[in-house]
Amino acid sequence: MTASKLTKKYFISFLCLLLTYASHAQIGIGTVTPNASSVLDITSTTQGLLMPRMTTLQRNSITSPADGLIVYDTDQRAFYYYMPATSSWVLINSGGSPRLNFKRIRSTDNLAVVLAAELAAGGGAKYVLTSNTLYEINGTVTFNLPIDLNNAYIQGLDANEDIIAKTSGILFDGTTGGSIRSVTITAPGATVFNLNASSSASTFLFRDSIIANSGSVGTVSGFGLVFASIVNFSGNTNGITYSNIGQLLLSNQAWFSNNGGTYEKLTGIFNLVSKQGGFSNVASGAYGFDVSAAGISILSDAVLESVVFTGPAPANYVRPYTSGTYSGYNFNNSWNVRAAGIPTETDANATGDFAMDYAVGSGLAVPFTNNLNPSDIVKVGAGTPSTVYSNLFRFSTDAANRLRYVGKKKRIFQISGSISFQVPAAGTYIIYIAKNGVMLTQYKIYGRGASTNDIVVLPLNATTEMITNDQIEVFAQRYTGSNGSIVVPNMTLTIK
Repeated sequence: MTASKLTKKYFISFLCLLLTYASHAQIGIGTVTPNASSVLDITSTTQGLLMPRMTTLQRNSITSPADGLIVYDTDQRAFYYYMPATSSWVLINSGGSPRLNFKRIRSTDNLAVVLAAELAAGGGAKYVLTSNTLYEINGTVTFNLPIDLNNAYIQGLDANEDIIAKTSGILFDGTTGGSIRSVTITAPGATVFNLNASSSASTFLFRDSIIANSGSVGTVSGFGLVFASIVNFSGNTNGITYSNIGQLLLSNQAWFSNNGGTYEKLTGIFNLVSKQGGFSNVASGAYGFDVSAAGISILSDAVLESVVFTGPAPANYVRPYTSGTYSGYNFNNSWNVRAAGIPTETDANATGDFAMDYAVGSGLAVPFTNNLNPSDIVKVGAGTPSTVYSNLFRFSTDAANRLRYVGKKKRIFQISGSISFQVPAAGTYIIYIAKNGVMLTQYKIYGRGASTNDIVVLPLNATTEMITNDQIEVFAQRYTGSNGSIVVPNMTLTIK
């Protein structure tokens, strides 16, 4: 067969093949029998189909994308298709509704491009994040302008690798809440937080993060809820001030000794404060926890528990209340404190005592004003007796020989002591412990003097439930004998 005839034969065969494809409108790759329902049938057990791959910026730069155009976004690690009806790219997701309110910010990104809308919302002076949007930090991202959280969420995948940085001014600045988690924040020479909520319903959540080597951690104020959990503070020149917060919850805060200034300070009014777990290794010249500002008010309760305070100067672990505290203690009655390194302060430890003691041959006269037997019941402690009040913790005294409970929680107290008195004549006397002027008659005790000037010594013991402002006093009554005053040279009372 000649070459020309062979060429003609191949041409006729190729033409027949094309006509066959055209008539069936099918192409098979890896198969000679493409599925009847497909235009293109790709068959393989060793290879896959690779779609066009591009960054988010490249995807958004496609000119007039066709309806249904599919690409793989290497930034988002996801497939997208184009929907002309909404002029938007839609995430292809096999599970549930796609999350559209999401942005990833990488260390190599140009913030003016990636956060163009946020920069415009901040008038070119700051980045106002889009509310209810998750911003993922990927790598070290250095911000040139402040960030306004605006009820958005900032999150890293690894706090050691995903870092937010700023070298001057303020990093987070605004009047709204939001959340930050799983990042390292560093602001050398700058302030991390200047958050002053404009609404008491605002919430700020901060957890699983590190704040390191910053000029000042800053101020968080005015929020209804602030929750900071598992936060590591290291190398900061000054700490943080919390002010006027409804519910302040601090859990497992770690303050290392390379921090300076005042680590944590409270000012203003709080509904409740709960600081639990973690530690404060207070450096020389620094303060761990500061509640010394005038006007601090806890409307409900405050708890400082299971926090370990260490460092070379125990006096600096807590800067105490300037009023309302007790000698040797740091807090007022609103607090329940159980923390290593500082005194325990709870209503369960409330105690108080007094001792009235006169020189031999003298004492406090207790007159009975009627001639009846039993006589009237008279308080032991009129006038200004020589009574010394000591060990008053959540107890006070506002009258002679009286102890008043000023704790906030109801509890049961043990009362003990003794009384000595000289009788004016032979007779029997009854000594009472009274709560709020009402005799605890089940604990009354009798004593008898056999003759004039006999000294009777009786123990004082009782158990009673007390609430805030309940008071304890001692009363006496003549049961038999002649009218006249008993003289009390000595009386002690302890409540705990």
